[in-house]
Amino acid sequence: MFDVSAFANRLQKNYKHYAKWASRQGLDAWRVYDKDVPQFPLAVDLYGERVHLQEYDTGWEMEDDVYQQWIAAIMAAIAEVTGRDPSAITLKSRRRQKGVSQYEKVGKLGDDFIVQEFGQRFIVNLDAYLDTGLFLDHRNTRKRVREEAAGKRFLNLFAYTGSFTVYAGAGGAVSSETVDMSNTYQEWSRRNFELNGLDLARHQLVRADVFQYLEQAVDEGKQFDLIVMDPPTFSNSKKMQDILDVQRDHVWLIDYAMALLAPGGTLYFSNNLRSFVLDERLAEDYHIRDISVQSVPEDFRNRKIHQCYQLKKKAS
Repeated sequence: MFDVSAFANRLQKNYKHYAKWASRQGLDAWRVYDKDVPQFPLAVDLYGERVHLQEYDTGWEMEDDVYQQWIAAIMAAIAEVTGRDPSAITLKSRRRQKGVSQYEKVGKLGDDFIVQEFGQRFIVNLDAYLDTGLFLDHRNTRKRVREEAAGKRFLNLFAYTGSFTVYAGAGGAVSSETVDMSNTYQEWSRRNFELNGLDLARHQLVRADVFQYLEQAVDEGKQFDLIVMDPPTFSNSKKMQDILDVQRDHVWLIDYAMALLAPGGTLYFSNNLRSFVLDERLAEDYHIRDISVQSVPEDFRNRKIHQCYQLKKKAS
């Protein structure tokens, strides 16, 4: 039997603190362990009565039987500390096997269910996809959008499952466009909108390549008061006209998004590339604030999980 006491002790300490914090905040979904102990490179997220366990790829190699014993001890500790049923733990791990990174799932709960966050409700699924349907590290920025959305025209780019739009609608946005090229995620967004009572006539879903959408929207002279853009680090989807590289492409993306921004408006630009460097030229054209310290929630000890910037136009 493996000694996972260092992991279990830290998990217990975190759980005792953050369970009370999450309850006060009105959060069903939150991170209880975030690679706190280097020997246990894991992230443990609670989604109501269920657990999303992620194992980070370190390059360490174990024989399969040894690995199974180690992960079983980890899962037993999680169940004991959190009081969750072992069958409610979904494991996603990236393990190197003969030089190829393979994605492995372990879990029996592949159904959709609902979690609450700051009064909003979201459909999540811990098994069906690599991600759950709700990026927990953007929780604070979603709340910020709700606080700023009243009377605004809102644009959500690389929208995933539409959570930013849900918050904008709840905050009183008069209209919105939610842009993503995935049929699956656009349908997921629609279900989230309906779950939160958004009027689909005013909050439109747009299935499109964001690059093509931006070019067309600028040509049409569209204007928005509040924009969120959270592109993936890299994408080579067959549906896209070109390959997306956020470091290479962020200046173009920001320039086009800012061209859609009405006077006095705000763009929030975020990404999770650890090595990302914002091009210095952008500061010549726009007022920029790095708000990452405020945007990363306190239950994430990894303070570099994303970078988030607030951009506004300079007075002409």
